[in-house]
Amino acid sequence: MSNRLAKPLRLGVNIDHVATIRNARGGRHPDPLRAAHIAVEAGADGITAHLREDRRHISDSDIARLKAELTRPLNLEMAATDEMLAIALRHIPNACCIVPERREERTTEGGLDVIAGGDRLRRIVEELKAAGIRVSLFVEPDERAIAASAKIGADIVELHTGAYCEKALEDNAKALAGELNRITQATAMAADSGLEVHAGHGLTYNTVKAIAALPEVVELNIGHFLVGEAIFGGLNAAVRHMRELMNEARRESEARARRMADQLS
Repeated sequence: MSNRLAKPLRLGVNIDHVATIRNARGGRHPDPLRAAHIAVEAGADGITAHLREDRRHISDSDIARLKAELTRPLNLEMAATDEMLAIALRHIPNACCIVPERREERTTEGGLDVIAGGDRLRRIVEELKAAGIRVSLFVEPDERAIAASAKIGADIVELHTGAYCEKALEDNAKALAGELNRITQATAMAADSGLEVHAGHGLTYNTVKAIAALPEVVELNIGHFLVGEAIFGGLNAAVRHMRELMNEARRESEARARRMADQLS
């Protein structure tokens, strides 16, 4: 258990798959901007949208409308390309999270290879920061990736929780604990490196609390699961319940930390 004081925990709601449903038929409905407003009303601290090269869900006009009308920060997920850099510099979102992107993947499959990104990635990071945009790199909970992210000048790392969430579906407590320990160590290292720590990918009601309890984590970005739950109970209820679980986990973590401090004093 870290003795680091926990910071307030934010929830970023990713609305990509509202656009996926819209695009399955075409037209305007369901509207991602309406989903963003509902998420904010339900307790979201920010909205995340991934503008992919193939525009499979979020569109350019979605980004323009979100930036114009949102009352909370917009986090633009993007590949490290000149096209996406130009779009980000045109709209100036609050933050840009640079992610790896392959056309054949269904969803982002892993963390960004920061080291292989080299001077090109460094240039994109520098241009975004020069425009006043906070820069996040979506990386594996790995020592080399975190060190490279700090070296390249990122403000934030978003740790990929996909492997942890996959292990949660298996009947293997040891493997699950190993993945959680890997994330725990990575959050501490990132914070010690001066990076703000976010986390996300695959988080559900059943897996969020262990990540929300980590005191170094200040933001969770969750999307696909919430959109799926919205089919059954509404987006407002799904976001509110996720927010409640996050708050509960953080309160429990802080109480444990206080008890440990009392025992040592």
